[in-house]
Formats: sequence, C-alpha cells, structure tokens
Amino acid sequence: MTPIYLDYAATTPCAPEVAEKMAQCLTLDGFFGNPASRSHKYGWLAENQVEIARGHLATLINADPREIVWTSGATESNNLAIKGVIEALRQQQPDVPLHIITSAIEHKAVLDAVEHLRRWHGVEVTLLNPDSNGLIHPQQVSDALRPETCLVSLMAVNNEIGTITDIAAIAQLLSSHRALLHVDAAQAIGKIVVDTKAWQVDLMSISAHKFYGPKGIGALYVRREPKVAVTAQLHGGGHERGMRSGTLPTHQIVGLGEAARLVSEHLEEDESRIRRLRDGLWQTLNELPDIHLNGDLTQRVANHLNVSFAGVDGEVLLSSLAKVALSSGSACNSVSVEPSFVLTALGLNRDMAHAGLRISLGRYTTDEDVDRAGAEILRVVRALRER
Repeated sequence: MTPIYLDYAATTPCAPEVAEKMAQCLTLDGFFGNPASRSHKYGWLAENQVEIARGHLATLINADPREIVWTSGATESNNLAIKGVIEALRQQQPDVPLHIITSAIEHKAVLDAVEHLRRWHGVEVTLLNPDSNGLIHPQQVSDALRPETCLVSLMAVNNEIGTITDIAAIAQLLSSHRALLHVDAAQAIGKIVVDTKAWQVDLMSISAHKFYGPKGIGALYVRREPKVAVTAQLHGGGHERGMRSGTLPTHQIVGLGEAARLVSEHLEEDESRIRRLRDGLWQTLNELPDIHLNGDLTQRVANHLNVSFAGVDGEVLLSSLAKVALSSGSACNSVSVEPSFVLTALGLNRDMAHAGLRISLGRYTTDEDVDRAGAEILRVVRALRER
C-alpha cells in the first residue's frame, strides 16, 4: 500500500499544471532556448517565459519584478542574502564592527551561514531563544539591537513547528535603525499571505518546491527602493543584474512562476480546507494521554502539526509508521539521530524531543488520508506503549 503523504513541509509534489508548463520548455518545439541568447528567436521566447514567471512571483509577494533574483532554492537565497550583505558592507567599511541578530531555531542554511561569518569574518552574532510556544517576539529583537547591528535574519514560518513570526512588527521597530531585515519565507509562501511591502522586508528567500513547484529553483527578493547592496556569491557572466551568475533554467523558473500563479488563485481556499483537516487530525491524536503539542496552536500555519508522545522511543515510533510518510523534524536533518534542535530549544527533554513527529498536510491531502493516518498513529503509539 502506498503510504499516506503527510510531509508537505519537506517538499510538495509539483502541481499538474506546473509539470505541464515545465514540459513545454524542454523540447525543440517549445521554449527550450537559453534566455541569455539575444541573437535569435529561441532565446527571445525563453527570456519572455522567464519574465512572465518573474511577474507571477512578484505579483504573489507584492514586489517589483526587478526585485526578483533567481537562485537554486532557499538555501542559496539565504546564503546570498546573508553573506552578500555582509561582504557589501565590508567593502564599504572594512574596519567597522558588524553584528547580526537571528534565532536559535532558524533553518541550518541561515545558522550555518551566520556561523561562517562569525568564524571567518569576525561578525558578532546574537541568537534569540524562542519561548516555550516556539515564538520569537519583536521585543527580543529590540532588546538585542546594537548600534553596530547590520542585519536581522528571521524566518516567517518555522520549518519544524509551523509557528509564525510577526515580521511586520519587527520591521516596524527596525524602521529607525540601520539594520536590514532578511526573512526566510520558504515555509510561508502557499500557507499565508506574503507581502514584501506590508512586511517592509529588505530581503526574502523563496523556494519553489515548498509550494507545488519544482525542486532546484528559488528566488531572493532584494529591495530596490531604498537599494540594498548584495555582493554576488557566484561569478561568471553577471546574470540577474550581477547578483547571481549562471544560465537560467527556463523550465524550472516557468514551473515556479506557474506555482506562484496557482497560489495567488487558491491560497484562501487551500488554507481553509487544510486547516479543517489539520484540526480534525489534532482532535483525533489528542485522544491519547501524555501527548504534547509543540509550538503555539493559534500562531502557526494551517498545515502544520508537531507532536511528541511520552513513553515511546522516537526512532522506533517513526520506523513503525510505515503506512504514513512524515518526519521527525527538518528534512535537512533527517539523517541525524540527535533530537531536533528546534524542539530542545523549546525546553523539551531529549526523550520528548526524540519522540516528536512533524505532520504536515497539503493541497492534495484528503479527508480519507487524515482519517487513516490518525487511526494508524493511534494504533502504533498504543502498541508501542504496551510493550
């Protein structure tokens, strides 16, 4: 039997409409050309498709299309934003001390990039700790600000527990400070309204495969007014206004654009239906004693549940749930036997953090999927506790 897929936070399947659009960009009778080939029709047609996709994404996030820089995904976008800003500042003022604020529960693409800057470039770093509900509060940012703070990097939605950060409030308190605001929005797009203007962000990372687009393509929003200086991390051709060199993958970009267009049309409908399914699943699981919901129940996206079960071994629990495809944490850390660093940051002990399950629903989850998954999780947890 095919497992029930409840790991949408790790990746989403391509929407059929997305796959169809991408296929049109792969063969001689389609838009297969190199968008940088300006001397013939094949290149012009491909470039036009790239710009249509750029417009779809810009519309979704309320940005100027010229503020969209194509990347290979949110990991590259995070690195380009964080390292690129710091390198640009270093070029302008080589000896000025620099300070970054981020949180202890960011994606590793942010934490590792920041650690690289601390270790090799002398940048000071403040890691904010979440409260017991997994929330980072604006007051924490305010308390951590220094005159030398140049960048605040916080995710809009946590990838493991689904909690939402009040980005607009943080941007407001930064309005009178020099620090730039970078937001990892990989888990936000397709789940909540993402508006670069309302949020007043300077940089924002995006990943297509989190909202029914293809893997291997993403974008970085870079504010134009006032201009944000970003030093390129990939060199060789000066593509994307000098911020990211490399031949543009037309088919992947078109896929991202179509996925963004579909989100623009269906976000409210998807969110309402998925929230109903998620709440029903939580009601079913909550029949078990000694179950703990990780993260705030209300200030979270509609598709996320993260729960821990007392009295069971986490690895045995996950391996016993062969009929349900879910995870124990971030997909990027799934090979680790260590408990989730996000859950331990919330104050859970190692056993409860190890016994945490990240359950994430999506556009193609059905009522039957939720009913079957809930029954299977109950059965497995009860069986393991009786051993």
